Amino acid sequence: VQLQASGGGLVQPGGSLRLSCGASGFPFDYYAMGWFRQAPGKEREIVSCMSSNDGTTYYADSVKGRFTISRDNAKNTVYLQMNSLKPEDTAVYRCATVYTAWTNSANPCSPSGYWGQGTQVTVSS
Repeated sequence: VQLQASGGGLVQPGGSLRLSCGASGFPFDYYAMGWFRQAPGKEREIVSCMSSNDGTTYYADSVKGRFTISRDNAKNTVYLQMNSLKPEDTAVYRCATVYTAWTNSANPCSPSGYWGQGTQVTVSS
């Protein structure tokens, strides 16, 4: 099993980045996927997640309206388009497979075991 994240970098406030996470070694299209982040000195938090095949999504309030999660099951890849980036978005971002409980609107996704390596996103002028 491998999840390979890429796309991080240094960007100015207001800028955009697109993270990608390529998967191999498991049936990607059967798994819901999520993006998590962890900033220095802070706990890991979920950013966004997406169901395996019906397009259901969740966004943390802090990124709602600015970030968009998507997936291409034919390419075994999940994406995170990040627009209007803010300094507080600075963190290491990781993709992961997730369990979903969509009836729990507060936090419907939790890690289910497969993690990608982190990709650093730094938002600074």
